[in-house]
Amino acid sequence: MITLQPITDQNWYTFCQLTLSDAQQAYMEPNAISLLQAVYEPTLEAHAIYEDETMVGFLMYNTVLEELNARWVYRIMVDHAQQGKGIGRQATELMLEEMGQLGTEPIVVGYHPDNTGAHRLYESLGFVDEGNRFGREMAVIRRA
Repeated sequence: MITLQPITDQNWYTFCQLTLSDAQQAYMEPNAISLLQAVYEPTLEAHAIYEDETMVGFLMYNTVLEELNARWVYRIMVDHAQQGKGIGRQATELMLEEMGQLGTEPIVVGYHPDNTGAHRLYESLGFVDEGNRFGREMAVIRRA
């Protein structure tokens, strides 16, 4: 069973130990940076992803509107040893439900165009590439 749980003083170190594959590391900041970002940007909502009692990943999104008049997904990661089991998809679905409770505004996620795994996931969840680009990332959008 996949759940989203807070990152606390009891689990933050485990959170920082989660890693991506070598090939994926170029696409995302280290978890410690994401944790600091969540601490210093109070509109960010960060969650550890658990499979039963084991922390297996992390996600973070903004609770306020940003570019494209949308809420942005900042991070979704599943530890390299836990990938390929559908955890990322299940956790993303839970996050999208949670974000949907904030309003009906679009949801945007940015990722590097070469990240084919991210592309397949977001496309399967109804995100569409409308041509938006921010730096080295493409931004796909899901409208209510």
